[in-house]
Amino acid sequence: MASLTLPSSYSTSLSSSSTCLFSSSCSSLRLRHTAFVTKRTRLPSYVNCEINKPVDEKPIIPIINDETLSAFLQAKRLQNAVKSNSTKLKIFSGTANPSLSQETACNMGLELGKINIKRFADGEIYVQLQESVRGCDVFLIQPTCPPANENLMELLVMVDACRRASAKRITAVIPYFGYARADRKTQGRQSIAAKLVANMITKAGADRVLACDIHSGQSMGYFDIPVDHVYCQPVILDYLASKKICSNDLVVVSPDVGGVARARAFAKKLSDAPLAIIDKRRQGHNLAEVMNLIGDVKGKVAVMLDDMIDTAGTIAKGAALLHDVGAREVYACCSHAVFSPPALERLSSGLFQEVITTNTIPVMDKNYFPQLTVLSVANLLGETIWRVHDDSSVSSIFQ
Repeated sequence: MASLTLPSSYSTSLSSSSTCLFSSSCSSLRLRHTAFVTKRTRLPSYVNCEINKPVDEKPIIPIINDETLSAFLQAKRLQNAVKSNSTKLKIFSGTANPSLSQETACNMGLELGKINIKRFADGEIYVQLQESVRGCDVFLIQPTCPPANENLMELLVMVDACRRASAKRITAVIPYFGYARADRKTQGRQSIAAKLVANMITKAGADRVLACDIHSGQSMGYFDIPVDHVYCQPVILDYLASKKICSNDLVVVSPDVGGVARARAFAKKLSDAPLAIIDKRRQGHNLAEVMNLIGDVKGKVAVMLDDMIDTAGTIAKGAALLHDVGAREVYACCSHAVFSPPALERLSSGLFQEVITTNTIPVMDKNYFPQLTVLSVANLLGETIWRVHDDSSVSSIFQ
């Protein structure tokens, strides 16, 4: 799998000009994360009790008395603390997105745990941990992206393997939570698959879940275990800020009514940009019909925000409408690039100035097109994992 390369402008710091985009809540994310990692990877200096030098190459037993006992105990405590921090946190990766897992571990100054995952001839999944996790805080990174059923089952078997290996705590890190769109009954005799999948992960033995940009907030309530919800907005905001688009020319567009709350929060961090809403009516699954536009986008740069792009039907028709009413440029932003056919044809048709997404789902080489920009959430995941491991606040990252 090809590694994802961030654009050079992604490292640009946010402009302090009042006429350009800025995001005070996310501009220092990488700086905070760097300091956060450095704090854990630098070994503390500790004091050893003085030991007499050997005479005639014969070892002499160190003298422990009232004067040396305190320093001796302090050194032992620090040694044990360093050993505990380096061995009690374990990160394992499934086969769904190994590049993101590897990048996350590298940014944290750790190595991925050794795990053997293979398929039997009939397709059954076999998982064996290659190192001890007894008493460890284990994080399993595995998005349930396509093929969703394969990756979901692999996650469940990984959780079961860790539980049976006596892991102290198991956290399922799910950058993309599949089945989240089936979160309610809109018609009779429908299943609520999001609740079913939540029950399966819980029953498999996971103690908590860490997920990125779940489709709807109520899905977190389907879990009977703690859920840490990570937003990819800081990564996208930081990149948009480097574009230095004049704030007076900007408008944030929600592609449907259901995404208004997400778009409003996004617009607030983009210099409190105005908001527009596209009213659409869906005639069937993966089919959308744009009906009307609420708001003014004439002569402005429109930034369309959604949690995922699947077939790109909604966002493509929305972009066509924005151009028809006079938008100067249209940017498409999403957290999860599902990109089911015919998404690539629609996104590369010239409607969008740029399509910005993250690597919560791996983007294959054949799915790249000139307007596509893929940003990494490895730093964000790494800092969140450290905070969960240290029992620190996660929500403060996004304030």
